[in-house]
Amino acid sequence: MQPEFTGIPGTPSAPDVAVVVDVMRAFTVAAWAFRRGAERIVLAGTQEEALELKARHPGWLAFQDGVPVPGFDLANSPARLRSLDVRGRTVVQKTTFGTTGALAVADAGLLLCASFVVAGATAELLRRARPRTVTFVVTGDGGHAEEDLACAQYIADRVRTADTDPGPYLERARDSDAAARLADGARRGWAGVHPGDVAMCLEADTFPFAMAAARVDGHMVLRPVHTGDTEPARPTH
Repeated sequence: MQPEFTGIPGTPSAPDVAVVVDVMRAFTVAAWAFRRGAERIVLAGTQEEALELKARHPGWLAFQDGVPVPGFDLANSPARLRSLDVRGRTVVQKTTFGTTGALAVADAGLLLCASFVVAGATAELLRRARPRTVTFVVTGDGGHAEEDLACAQYIADRVRTADTDPGPYLERARDSDAAARLADGARRGWAGVHPGDVAMCLEADTFPFAMAAARVDGHMVLRPVHTGDTEPARPTH
């Protein structure tokens, strides 16, 4: 497998296989939502679209990043998610980097969304799929976010070597600007940030599933794929 690392602006429109990485915090939140029983996550392009989908579907929840916005149920915090009941629910998610990156490669033959907590399972799925090349989309900071790049490289290295130690990659993420900003926000009491967020984003291989996105009824829908499952669905147009 030949890995290619790019930011959202440089991403090819329809790579064969794409892994979109957002460690802090979009796809850590998504993974925890699935762990807590969410049925699926619909990736929205704008906050307005997210709120419109929620309004049209009573019982759906809406997540966004940044300062809490009226109408949304969660400000994209994995630690705050622990107090929200998502069992059996559909979640609509809109974030600055993660969902934007996923929608940028919506036409990929296979589209995976990843963070450290699902890195091992994502690598295992790629190992079974055996693609020639994989485009890793480093979503933060115009493709230069150290925490996202470290996670992408960990996944790529773990495809080649199953017992790759996550420690050095987690250390790079821990020293990243994003981790520092998030920790500072927690100290300052910023709305939508929890003191436990950084630690939860820096846990490796926590869950036994990857996360695959595909078009369903005109929307990009993210679902968990356990490593023992059959190949995830390809997008329909």
